[in-house]
Amino acid sequence: MELRVKRVYEPATPDDGWRVLVDRLWPRGLTKERAAVDLWAKDAAPSTELRKAYHHDGLDWAEFAEAYRAEVAGNPAIADLRAAIAGHDVVTLLYGVHDPDRNHALLLREALLG
Repeated sequence: MELRVKRVYEPATPDDGWRVLVDRLWPRGLTKERAAVDLWAKDAAPSTELRKAYHHDGLDWAEFAEAYRAEVAGNPAIADLRAAIAGHDVVTLLYGVHDPDRNHALLLREALLG
């Protein structure tokens, strides 16, 4: 299986395969049709507390990454997500934040592949 990561605001393309939104909140200003999401795995996203600590309270990236990896390790929703994506050749994890290099979808991809 090929596991890709893409910003949800980018247009959907046929080569995205099965599209999975991995944000806890629905992307602002985006319709369900335009998002073209096959599965919304909000329980695989960082906890509300962790998301707020990173985006609003100044938690740095390294601390966020460590905390999210710990959440993923103990989160039963990750096993559910693994099972859901297992039958697909190409899966694209969709996220909403602006930074393509520092986002939880990259960390989740790492966990799903590892």
